[in-house]
Amino acid sequence: MFKEYKDYSWKILPVLLKSEGVASNCSKTASLVAEYLTKEDAPYKFTNKGGVIVTLRGKNSTKSRLFTAHIDTLGGMVKSISQNGRINLVPIGGASAISIEGEYVTIETSSGKRFRGTALHNNPSAHVNKDISTEKRTYDNISIRIDEVVKNDTDVKRLGINIGDYIFFDPRVEVSNSGFIKSRHLDDKAGAAVLLGAVKYFKKKSGLAYDTIFYFSVGEEVGNGTVSKIPENCFEIIAVDMGALGRNQASDEFSVSICAKDSTGPFDYDLRKRITATADKYKIPYRVDIYPHYGSDAAAALRTGVDAKHMLFGPGIDASHSYERVHRDSVDATLELIIRFASEP
Repeated sequence: MFKEYKDYSWKILPVLLKSEGVASNCSKTASLVAEYLTKEDAPYKFTNKGGVIVTLRGKNSTKSRLFTAHIDTLGGMVKSISQNGRINLVPIGGASAISIEGEYVTIETSSGKRFRGTALHNNPSAHVNKDISTEKRTYDNISIRIDEVVKNDTDVKRLGINIGDYIFFDPRVEVSNSGFIKSRHLDDKAGAAVLLGAVKYFKKKSGLAYDTIFYFSVGEEVGNGTVSKIPENCFEIIAVDMGALGRNQASDEFSVSICAKDSTGPFDYDLRKRITATADKYKIPYRVDIYPHYGSDAAAALRTGVDAKHMLFGPGIDASHSYERVHRDSVDATLELIIRFASEP
């Protein structure tokens, strides 16, 4: 069921993944989201921060329900330039140094110039550094080797590269015949693709139980995503974000991952039970899980003082904040759960 909309979400996901959108620098991805919404004749507004909000009318307009996914990703920023011409970086969001070692990157200057490079250990040659395989990776010993003829920091600065310039990590999107997508930034481009599929469905089919806001935020990775533009009559906030897989986790890549508790505390118990009841009713595969080192836009919204129940669910994604992977079954199940739940009072 809902094949047209599942196909749509799966088709646009690789396109979203290839668009650059580091936290606080998301205009390209936001514009792409706006293009998709325009094609569906879905009315949207940009927030001052650069997020995208769609509001669709439901059968009951006395209160509203909000679904949010974030389009910002992990990335980096130029911290300093070494005398040997290497570029030192600081992370934007929770990317560990070991997760970016060997990654190709693009540096974009404030004037729009773009340069390619690679994130590498400061002394990466195994034929020179006997400790290369055992040395702990930190942002003190990982830097960017830029693909330009530079011999010192002055040469780099002449290119127009300065402190504060953004660094984008290559997503390396690959779609397998077995139904997987592997890429950086599935957190949370997968959630955004699913929300766009839901908007497409409800624009064509209607059937929303309440006025419903679909919120594409741009600051989740740095903790300030869905924290504004929430209507006073909003009674439920549901973050559609990645399910965290790993050791001792219940989630998998083939089901919806429903979060009972993350690092900020438990999610609303009543709302969770209604969501799992919906999944049971329609035989949507899911796993209830706890994410021990995790925060979301739902929790960020609650910190603003909004009086709403909050919950989080989404596709089960392997290797979070690294080279991630998800199976289509999980993306499809997440879309169906949104459509089914949003249709119920």
